[in-house]
Amino acid sequence: MRRGTRYGALLGPLLAGGATPALVTRAARGLGLPERGRYAVVVLGTPVPDAAVAEGPDADGSRWWWGAAEGSPGEAESREVAVVLLGPAGPARAAARLRELGAGPGGVSPEVGSLAEVGAARRLAGTALLTCEPGSREIVRLDERLPAALLVSRPELSTRLLAEVFGPLLTLVPAERSLLVETLETWLECGGSVGRAAARLGCHRNTVFNRLRRLERLTARSLSRPRELVDLVLALDVLRLSSAPP
Repeated sequence: MRRGTRYGALLGPLLAGGATPALVTRAARGLGLPERGRYAVVVLGTPVPDAAVAEGPDADGSRWWWGAAEGSPGEAESREVAVVLLGPAGPARAAARLRELGAGPGGVSPEVGSLAEVGAARRLAGTALLTCEPGSREIVRLDERLPAALLVSRPELSTRLLAEVFGPLLTLVPAERSLLVETLETWLECGGSVGRAAARLGCHRNTVFNRLRRLERLTARSLSRPRELVDLVLALDVLRLSSAPP
């Protein structure tokens, strides 16, 4: 992993997007990277750990070049950004490496096929970062968070969705609201099994059933109707990504 003013000066125009072919060629030569290759971009919301900028390739052969880029729409400030020449394991290994180093929160883009595409990849990695829960140390790949990525890309629609679906729920006292939200989250994590959710929550299955029925009444949506369940899951994502506690 490499970092320095020289690298940043070469990476900056690539990460900004819209680089000309001549600029891409010059950056590739200066960085010692192939113009065509398997690349991903990483965007961190906190300073990069010192261990992440050690010289030399990772164990899987991936090579990292760190720089900084101005924040994309929805980001408040510039971010720590890395262009990664991927090893055989692809973006999943890049995400795992960052977790091992204690970095985060961070977003990892899908794989692209050339240096000319890292500007687009940087934007996608920035969107992935926005799907991290506030205050978390998550490292997430965009492909793992596509529905949430759609939500954070259109904040005005996300706000409308939350109000439309969870409006009555949000009027409850915080403790009551949190209980219903936790029950819904647990039920979803348990694959829709009331029994497994009850075991995880430490209560009777009828208690879980009654909480879910109450949530259905408050939201006017049924957990047994797929399209209405989608509304509830997406609204839950918006609530998770908001700065306010449930």
